[in-house]
Amino acid sequence: MSLLAVCGLAGAAFLLLLKYGKTILEFLKFRWMIRKLPVGRRIALPLIGHTYIIPRDTAEFFRFITTETHKYLVETNAKMWISWLGPIPVLNVMHPSTVETLLHGSKHNTKSPMYRFLHPWLGRGLLTANGQKWHQRRRLITPTFHFNILQDFLEVMNEQSERMLVCIDAKVKSGQKVDLGKAVTLCALDIICETAMGQTVNAQENEESDYVRAIVRMSEIIQLRQKTPLYWPSLIFDRISIGKEQKKLLGILHGFTRDVIEKKMGSTDDRKPPRRMAFLDVLMHAKTEEGDALSLSDIQEEVDTFMFEGHDTTAAAMTWCLYVLGRHPDIQRRVHDEIDEMLGDNPTPMMDDIKKLEYLDQVTKEVLRLYPSVPLIARTVTEDCEFNGYVVPKSTPVMLMIYNVHRHPKIWKEPLKFDPSRFSKERSAGRHPYAYIPFSAGPRNCIGQKFAQMEEKLLLAKLLRRYEVTSHDKEDDLQLVGDLILRPLKPLNITIEPRNSSSM
Repeated sequence: MSLLAVCGLAGAAFLLLLKYGKTILEFLKFRWMIRKLPVGRRIALPLIGHTYIIPRDTAEFFRFITTETHKYLVETNAKMWISWLGPIPVLNVMHPSTVETLLHGSKHNTKSPMYRFLHPWLGRGLLTANGQKWHQRRRLITPTFHFNILQDFLEVMNEQSERMLVCIDAKVKSGQKVDLGKAVTLCALDIICETAMGQTVNAQENEESDYVRAIVRMSEIIQLRQKTPLYWPSLIFDRISIGKEQKKLLGILHGFTRDVIEKKMGSTDDRKPPRRMAFLDVLMHAKTEEGDALSLSDIQEEVDTFMFEGHDTTAAAMTWCLYVLGRHPDIQRRVHDEIDEMLGDNPTPMMDDIKKLEYLDQVTKEVLRLYPSVPLIARTVTEDCEFNGYVVPKSTPVMLMIYNVHRHPKIWKEPLKFDPSRFSKERSAGRHPYAYIPFSAGPRNCIGQKFAQMEEKLLLAKLLRRYEVTSHDKEDDLQLVGDLILRPLKPLNITIEPRNSSSM
């Protein structure tokens, strides 16, 4: 090779080093810092990391990750560990003190890249947005959950829960088996649709509607894509059958919400105010800090976000609560007694009535401890930060295992035991504020948690006032799937019987 060619190559290398030197140094620094973090019980192999031991089966994967996290952190008294998904390190945490470092304040509010698979449906609304856009949307949407608006939402919940009971009563009288999980899910879907958009889809009477089916199927596709690396590149995903199916579903979902929004926005300014405010009405009148109104696309992002977030999580929480009460008849009787005493035959309980159901409140909280609707959340460390004596480098993906935090034996006495009294005022006093986080915590906690808790208690109270439930699946036989929502692998076998007429 001539001297000229050698000089040319050297010059090219020097230019590349000038252009990418900082990036290379940052990458090497990141790897050096990551290697100092605890790696867990299993050996990570070059390039493939821990993927050689990660099960492909959905239920087995969730059992594996929760069991590995539990064994390592409890046996070694550690508070975090690194797992390697191929060449990508993921920090797993399950101790309240580490959780607090991650969630407290606004340093590490950036969502994990895995949330990008929600973008085709939800855009960059409150759930998926980061930085300044998230701060602006949070400020705009917070008034939606003002006490007075929640009162209007409660009216919708009462109406839709009555429709749920009519559907259940009809099946019971005709001797049909009642799928309680499906019943509460469809009811929750009707509630969120009317409270979000002021529009009903009648899911409980028309569960085969295109919109209802599209919501259910779209959620399934998102979960499947998140756990299938082959589907991650859009260049591949968009060209295969499941990607084409998603495109059709998006047409249905976006078409429905856009049609509702456009009709409302096209109404005259001097129209009478709605009898009760929907989430959409609030968004249409919201102003940014600059005094600008939200665009149609901005509004649609948030409406679609609440349609996604606002029914599945609450429905899962109610289904798990019915399952657990069906396994503990003594606790269920106490719930029945409280409902009978506090609500009597009142068909439309209001906010003050729901607040009286203190034992039911303890029950629902304990169920969410054992079966959090969202079993894990993911964040990205946005700057070098100290976690329990270790320095975690910027850009590290973090998996926060809510399921494990709630079952940590050094935080919770007899963690697998169902004991609602854990949430009595006396026993709750002094508990670490990040030991119980079913709605996340810190600035990015669930903005709709009061809405969800109100809905859950109301629907459960009205259902349990009329029926008693029996669960036929043992806890040890359950296979859990922890994708976006914590679900059983197979539908729960719960049966219901009418209570005696004097208590209805």
